[in-house]
Amino acid sequence: MAPLPLDEDNYPNPLLNKPRGSVGIWRVVALAAFFIVVAVLVSAFGDQIPADLIIVFLGLLAVVGVFSLFGMAAGLFRFGAGEDSNALPRAIVDSLPSGALVTDRDGKISYVNAHYGEFVGGITDGVPVSVPRLFAGQPEAAEAIYRLARAARDGRPASEDVRIIGGLGGSLGGSSKPFWYRIGVRALPEMDGGGKPLVLWSVEDITRDRERQDNAFLELQRAIDYLDHAPAGFFSADAEGRIQYLNSTLADWLGYDLAEFEADAIRLDDIVRGDGASLLMRGRSDGEIRTEIIDIDLVRRNGTSFPVRLMHRAARLADGELGETRTLVLDRRHGADKEEALRASEVRFSRFFNDTPFAIATLDSTGRIIRTNAPFSRIFGWSGGEQSIDMQPMEELISEGSREALARAIVAAVNEKSEIEPIDAGLVRGGDHAVRLYVSGSEEVAGSPERVNVYALDMTEQRKLEAQFAQGQKMQAVGQLAGGVAHDFNNVLTAIIGFADLLLLKHKPGDPSFADLMSIKNSANRAAGLTRQLLAFSRRQTLRPQVLEIPGHIDDLTVLLKRLIGEQITLGVEHDSPVWPVKADLVQLEQVVVNLVVNARDAMPNGGTITLRTRNVTEAESTGFSYTGMPAADYVLIEVEDTGTGMPPEILEKIFEPYFATKELGKGTGLGLSTVYGIIKQTGGFIYPVSVVGTGTPFRIFLPRHIPVESETPVKQAAAPVKDLTGHERILIVEDEDSVRAFSARALRATGYEVFEADSGDEALDVLEELDYEIDLMISDVVMPEMDGPTLLTKVREKMPTLKVIFVSGYAEESVRQDIADNQSVEFLPKPYSLDQINSKVKDVLGKADEGSD
Repeated sequence: MAPLPLDEDNYPNPLLNKPRGSVGIWRVVALAAFFIVVAVLVSAFGDQIPADLIIVFLGLLAVVGVFSLFGMAAGLFRFGAGEDSNALPRAIVDSLPSGALVTDRDGKISYVNAHYGEFVGGITDGVPVSVPRLFAGQPEAAEAIYRLARAARDGRPASEDVRIIGGLGGSLGGSSKPFWYRIGVRALPEMDGGGKPLVLWSVEDITRDRERQDNAFLELQRAIDYLDHAPAGFFSADAEGRIQYLNSTLADWLGYDLAEFEADAIRLDDIVRGDGASLLMRGRSDGEIRTEIIDIDLVRRNGTSFPVRLMHRAARLADGELGETRTLVLDRRHGADKEEALRASEVRFSRFFNDTPFAIATLDSTGRIIRTNAPFSRIFGWSGGEQSIDMQPMEELISEGSREALARAIVAAVNEKSEIEPIDAGLVRGGDHAVRLYVSGSEEVAGSPERVNVYALDMTEQRKLEAQFAQGQKMQAVGQLAGGVAHDFNNVLTAIIGFADLLLLKHKPGDPSFADLMSIKNSANRAAGLTRQLLAFSRRQTLRPQVLEIPGHIDDLTVLLKRLIGEQITLGVEHDSPVWPVKADLVQLEQVVVNLVVNARDAMPNGGTITLRTRNVTEAESTGFSYTGMPAADYVLIEVEDTGTGMPPEILEKIFEPYFATKELGKGTGLGLSTVYGIIKQTGGFIYPVSVVGTGTPFRIFLPRHIPVESETPVKQAAAPVKDLTGHERILIVEDEDSVRAFSARALRATGYEVFEADSGDEALDVLEELDYEIDLMISDVVMPEMDGPTLLTKVREKMPTLKVIFVSGYAEESVRQDIADNQSVEFLPKPYSLDQINSKVKDVLGKADEGSD
């Protein structure tokens, strides 16, 4: 059907519509001025202009005029196009069932639709009033209007429902009927031409909706009354088996007084005989609600029982816990027509047998299949095109390692053993499919070969989840261990590096011990680099993007990579020059390269060559690539290529899936390449493996080219400027590690500071009290026994709210600051730190304090 044309007469006109300006009049003025100038020129220089030229000009004007007349007649041109372009939006707003009012954030009205004027008080002296003024005389709406006005000024969306006795203006007439109004406000998008930001107010009378809700509540009360006196019983129980509700009919059957019933007072065990309560406390693990039919006996209050049929529903919640049950109870003491009951019973059994989520089969005494339910073929992978499954030995469907256990279970079932252990078995259908088999005996019936019942639960997904959970637990444990080791190791490295620096102050380059001391310091610095990688691995470090020059950082990483790949593998590095900068997280990018190189190493058990390449890829070149999902743009290419065994296509398709691993059991985590994929995607890049079996695998990473602004500088190694590190201020050092505290104190005293020491938070408070809280700076460790750094900071702030504080820690700054409530004047110094680093940090912090005091 073609869309109907808009008839502007079919919707109400707005009460107020202030245009936001138009430039159409200036176009008309400019055109008129042009013709005036032409007329003046013709009259002044008419003798000098050829007559033919004048005739051609007048002819062109005539053609344009005639064309314009036909265009206006055909609708190609219209006057007032600026207004007509807003016709459809105005039609929508003016036809809304609610009042709409457009104002700027200061409350100046720009547009009001007709419906708004229907509210009492919406127009005063012929002028529309704002929404806050409309409800100004209603004390019930005062708080809501205040919140909405605040939201309008802030440009935030907000909505409030207000209740007014008598409605707008109705309370003056003595009406006591409550009226409900829904008032909303939201910011409008910025319009062309600028101007103040606008907001849209809406006022809607929702009294009828509220009345319908009240009526629905009354209907619910009547429904509960109907349920209470229905000819069938009904009850609901919680996850603990405590009955929350039962209707009057069931209470009469059980002999309970409904007026005395209290929730949680009766349990399922009180009304269900034997172990029958467990049948009602199940529910599907996937949360699906399904009605079960259970024939069982209920127990009256006096101890007698009677047969019932339960229509029972129970499901597990999203967190895995059992939700409340809903159970309909039918009294079976007085049976109906026997044939109809038998037919219904057979239908119910068939549905139960075939709709169950697990496979069921009956076997003869030799283990051959007699009958199966519908899910059996799906779980065991038996397609209809194969031979009939009837009379096939059950053992042929499972792996050889479980067949002996199944044979023993079948013998036990035929001999009517009551306790038979379940059997975990793999399937011969291939892959990693597995089932858990429950075997029990079947009642022997004359003429029927069925002697054994087998229930098979599909354990494939559970096995995968168990393996993934184990991998995740391993990763978490290793990560926690790595983080803890790195933190403690940083304390040791701080002392090693610090005291090496102190010794280097006394041993100059010509000293015989100078080379040995430098070796100690360099080794400690390399160890510090390893701890940083451990912290990144354990996710104790928040990582940040920065402008990077890729070739230099890959060159710095080659020392670590050569140590990782061993001597049998050759590492080659090739860089184009120059390579564009990128914006990425340095630690994350290093992790990506390390993971890819380690995977390449594992693909070459007999040795080979790994090549790292970096180069620019122009937008024109990227247009010719066939990589899925990568748009044409300028990129920096990082390629990691090995000469290993390569990967087949079926492996290549799953290589980035979490927990997918091609290594032997126990080797690798299955998270390496999925982590690489996530890091590259988060950086805005793309990664593609190109592999052919037998020829190796190149991984190609495309990172977007970053064009630095003036304030950005690529991260490079640069020499620190030499500056005066001496001072005379009073400093308190709080550190539980004696060696770290001793080095820090000596380092600061050597540059002129007055240093006080404390080995715990409590001792630090005592020292501050002795000094009358007259210090200029406090340097504190974060993790300390009894009182940690953040707690100490809170107590010190009570006496010294402006004190400068430096926290030192083996963890990263971001993880430390998460535990600090007030970190405005708190600086951070990571461990391990050197002599120059602690002195420079102290000088910078105290220098900021001096600038603030100036």
